[in-house]
Amino acid sequence: MKPLLALMLLLLHFPSNNTLQADIIDDLSVQFKLGNSKEIAKSFAASVELIIIDQEDVYSKAQAEQILKDFFVKNPPNKSSIIHRLSTNPNYRLGIFSVNTKTGKFRVTITLKKNTANIFLITELRIEPDKE
Repeated sequence: MKPLLALMLLLLHFPSNNTLQADIIDDLSVQFKLGNSKEIAKSFAASVELIIIDQEDVYSKAQAEQILKDFFVKNPPNKSSIIHRLSTNPNYRLGIFSVNTKTGKFRVTITLKKNTANIFLITELRIEPDKE
């Protein structure tokens, strides 16, 4: 009986790969609520297409982190919720969040693609004023 219990606990401790992949959207939503550009940037690809309000370009990981940090300084977030997630494709993830800040509400769209190491990385990050 004890070996079976140990196996069950081990399986609960290490979720399946699909669960881990879906969790990146949840984790990013939490980091947006916290305004944690450093943690978000850990999921950036080497270059990121960044669209923040009307500023759009492709940036290096370090540049994109700094631009996101500046956004959070100007717009301190206090709430983030997931509006939509797409996780049916094994190589692609999409998350859309509603982020409330002290200056207004924003819609955040994140596109992630799986790299050669089987890790999802952010290739596009879009922050737009929410039209609601």
